[in-house]
Amino acid sequence: MNLSLGVIMDPIQSIKPVKDSTFAMMLEAQQRGYEIWYMELSDLWMLSDEAWGRQRRLRLHDSSTNWFDFLEERTASLGSLDAILMRKDPPFDLTYIMVTYLLDAARRAGALVINPPQTLRDFNEKMSITLFPQCCVPMLVARDIGRLRAFIIEAGHAVVKPVDSMGGESIFSIKADDKNLNVILETVTDHGQRYVMAQHFIPEISAGDKRILMINGTPVPYALARIPSAGEFRGNLAAGGRGVGQPLSERDFWIAREVGTWLRDNDVLFAGLDVIGDYLTEINITSPTCIRELDAQFGLNISSDLFDEIEQRCTAKSRS
Repeated sequence: MNLSLGVIMDPIQSIKPVKDSTFAMMLEAQQRGYEIWYMELSDLWMLSDEAWGRQRRLRLHDSSTNWFDFLEERTASLGSLDAILMRKDPPFDLTYIMVTYLLDAARRAGALVINPPQTLRDFNEKMSITLFPQCCVPMLVARDIGRLRAFIIEAGHAVVKPVDSMGGESIFSIKADDKNLNVILETVTDHGQRYVMAQHFIPEISAGDKRILMINGTPVPYALARIPSAGEFRGNLAAGGRGVGQPLSERDFWIAREVGTWLRDNDVLFAGLDVIGDYLTEINITSPTCIRELDAQFGLNISSDLFDEIEQRCTAKSRS
């Protein structure tokens, strides 16, 4: 199909092409003959009831050097695009939320937005797991230091993290007898002003924090286990973790089924489930990663499966 695809992302010159999932998606779109129009958050604005953008057309090269060229630039309505990938990384701050309102306008004008802007607003990647307590270890979301301290003492060992960060940023592993317990909680909550999530510590983190990619509620049959480096407990690749692919276990498939229906019901075409041991720890619908690593290790083309779904929706929309 000859589609026009808008991609909203972090600066393309700063990515690592060999690891970047957005880059993998754009390569697949280019292979299919799409026009790819690149935008950053600063390129977007709203005029009356219409969302607009400074759009630069991309040509991509699957290389670690000189991986893109800008072919032309235009000012155009976001609604004039067939589809838009919202691939801006967190933090999920007020600027991010404002852009989802612009994307609402683009969707009203006819563009297919992946993932839907209302869903991005409503389902924080940390908080969304509270919809699936059957898949999770006990957890607490709070900003009150005393309440958090009591939860950690009862658990014996917990992980505490902000609800609006990514990539392992500001995550703490805390034992009940840690002499720094109070100061850690003061720091991570900004002295009780910031909500955080505390979860029972899962020892199986030593075997990796598994990323399971979901396309329209169906899991890719392999996960990338992000194994912590020596002296670390965080498996995030951004925190130095090592990615090792592995087939999904029966428990992984069960978790994927539990979450998959909800993803389909909310039109979430692309998501990443984080699973440690037998437990769901996060649902990422903002900018899930690990496509390139899984493609390379198992000879997959995950982006192709995603764009098959996108094309089905664009075809259905053009017929309606």
